[in-house]
Amino acid sequence: MPDLILVDDDNHYLEVLSAELSDRGFTVSCFADGRSFLEAMSKGVKAEVALLDWVLPEMSGFELLGALREHGIELPVVFLTGYSLAERELQALGRGAVDFVDKARGTEVLARRLRVIIDGRRQVPAAVGPPIERHGALALHPATARALWRERDIGLTITEYKILLQLVAHKGRPQTYRAIYDTAHYQGFVAGSGERGHNTNVRSLVKRIRRKFLAVDPEFAEIENLAGIGYRWRQRPT
Repeated sequence: MPDLILVDDDNHYLEVLSAELSDRGFTVSCFADGRSFLEAMSKGVKAEVALLDWVLPEMSGFELLGALREHGIELPVVFLTGYSLAERELQALGRGAVDFVDKARGTEVLARRLRVIIDGRRQVPAAVGPPIERHGALALHPATARALWRERDIGLTITEYKILLQLVAHKGRPQTYRAIYDTAHYQGFVAGSGERGHNTNVRSLVKRIRRKFLAVDPEFAEIENLAGIGYRWRQRPT
């Protein structure tokens, strides 16, 4: 099993970095774009950590991370970038990346961070993790960010799972558009136009979540819309 997968469209950088990481004891598999990487993963390629460049052809590293989670691939992701912007770092970590490293820091710093990630994963027994949370027909698996409805996996992304977790944690209580939006990104994140431009983004996110539930249960109606306020998870009588 290779320790690392490296995805970068700069062939020279791929060659140099993979050689330097190999010299430090890592096994590295290289890909020049996200599509070839996803294809390899679908064919059973394994690794312990994926290193993704932020800027990739056709599909950015950020979009690639989303695609991995959409496919249920929970491989730890570290971003490598020459553009060390706080906004990008927060986006990456918010989507579920485990680290965000400026290429200028050098291979030695990167190698040490990777060892911490890999050693930590190897030292934790697979059976150890947060307990499964059950809320009626809903089962939440915190260790893998998976949600099952009537024992069927809904296939949520990390962001969708975070939103669902927020709604369920405040069962029966309204969650505003702003609060949900902050959960999807980070507090104070600004996007969209106008003072309430984020409402449209939240509606789109919740619509996707609902669609996934309805795909496994056409009678699903646990997420309630509160006009002009936001959403809430239905409080069922006990």
